Amino acid sequence: MIASPRSLRSAVANVTAKVLHGQVADLRRTPADQIGRVAGHPLFGYRSPDWLVPVGPPVLFVPSPGAPARCFDLRRGGSLAEYVVGAGRLAYLLDHRPAVAGDPKELLTEWTLSVLPAAVRKVSRNADGQPVQLVGWSLGGVLALLTAVDATLPIASVAAIAPLLVPRRLRPADRLAGLERALRRSYRTVTRIDDRDYLAQQEAVDRFHAAVEAHPGHELVDACAALLAEADLPGGEIVLADRRLDLAKIKVPVLAVAGDRDPLAPPRAVRELTLALRSAQQVRFEIAPGDHLGVLTGRSARETTWSHLDRWLDEGILRHGIRPQRHQTAATGTDR
Repeated sequence: MIASPRSLRSAVANVTAKVLHGQVADLRRTPADQIGRVAGHPLFGYRSPDWLVPVGPPVLFVPSPGAPARCFDLRRGGSLAEYVVGAGRLAYLLDHRPAVAGDPKELLTEWTLSVLPAAVRKVSRNADGQPVQLVGWSLGGVLALLTAVDATLPIASVAAIAPLLVPRRLRPADRLAGLERALRRSYRTVTRIDDRDYLAQQEAVDRFHAAVEAHPGHELVDACAALLAEADLPGGEIVLADRRLDLAKIKVPVLAVAGDRDPLAPPRAVRELTLALRSAQQVRFEIAPGDHLGVLTGRSARETTWSHLDRWLDEGILRHGIRPQRHQTAATGTDR
C-alpha cells in the first residue's frame, strides 16, 4: 500500500503515464537489423553498442514457432536480448513466419532438419566461422536440442529454457482459476500502483499473452507438444522424415532450465530429458522461479535464469576463445 510521500509521488506519476500514454512499460525492441532470411524466416542480428566489441561464440535465440519472438525482448529492462547484448555478446534472433494449422510432425521436421540447421550455418558464417550457442525457449528449446543431434553443424552448446514437454489441457476449472487470477492481478495493480517496474512487467506480459492467443500457430504448437509427449521424447528419441533423432547422440554441452511453477515444462520432466543426454560433454540442470514465460523473462529472471545463462555463455568463451568478430555482413532488412 502507499505509505509515504515518495510512494504517493510514484503512484501519481504512474497513473498519469497510464492516462496519457496508455502504459508505463517501454516496449521498444532492442535494436537489430535483418541480415537475411532462412527458408523464408527472417534472421536478425542485434546491434552492439558503439563502445562495445562483442566477443566469444555468437548466441542464436530460438523462439517457439507458435509464439511471438518477442519472448526474448519483452520490454526494456526486462529483455533477455538486451541483457545478452549489453554483456558484450554477439547475438542473433531467428524470427519466424506465423505457423498455420497443419501437421505437427511436418513443423518439427522442417525446423529440425531444415530451418534451424540453415540458420546455424548462416550465423556461424556471419561470425567468422565461430560455432553457435543456441538459446531456445519452450518448443524452441526442444527444436534446438533435436537440431544438435547433427554433429556436423557448427553448434557450440545448447541452452533449453522451459523446453515444452507437456501439452496444454484446458479444463472448466482452469477457466475459473483464470478468472480468480485476473481478479487478484487487478487487486495487486491497485495496491502496487506506486511500483513502476511491477506495472511495466504486468503490461508487457499481458500484451505478450494476448499476442500468443492471436498467433495463428499456437494450436499447432499444442499439437507438437502432444506429439512429443506421445513419442516420449524425455525417453530419448523421435523419428522425423524417416530419421531417428536420438538425444543420446548430442555431444555438445547442454544447459536445461525449468520453472518451478511451469506446468508445460515441469522440473521432473525436464530433469528426465537431461538424463537422455548421455553423450553430451556437459549437462547442467537448473530450477528457477516462474511459470512457462516467467522463468525466461520474469522480474526475478535476471538474478536466476539469466545468471545461469550468463555463466553458461562465459564457459563457452573459455571453451572456444574470445575471437572478436572481424567484420559484419551488411544488413539487408529493416530495424526492429
